Amino acid sequence: MKLLYKPFGIIIGIAAGMLARQVFDQVWGHIDDREPPKATTLEASWGQVLGAAAVQGATFSVTKALVNRSGAKGFAWLTGIWPGEKRPELE
Repeated sequence: MKLLYKPFGIIIGIAAGMLARQVFDQVWGHIDDREPPKATTLEASWGQVLGAAAVQGATFSVTKALVNRSGAKGFAWLTGIWPGEKRPELE
């Protein structure tokens, strides 16, 4: 049954990426009126570039976790089977 989650998980992952981009654009809009600078933007300072990268990384990670967790809970609700680990592994 967990094999059935794979295609579902792929679709959820694509949706998470699309949603994360929209969320990042909205969050960045509150920080700066201009587009977020890329690492190769000449006129951008280190702080601007690293700040944009940090905001983007946090936004994508949180959005991905939210969407993946919701997808796993929905799959478990539909099938009665949790698609991942039951509890974290001990070190």
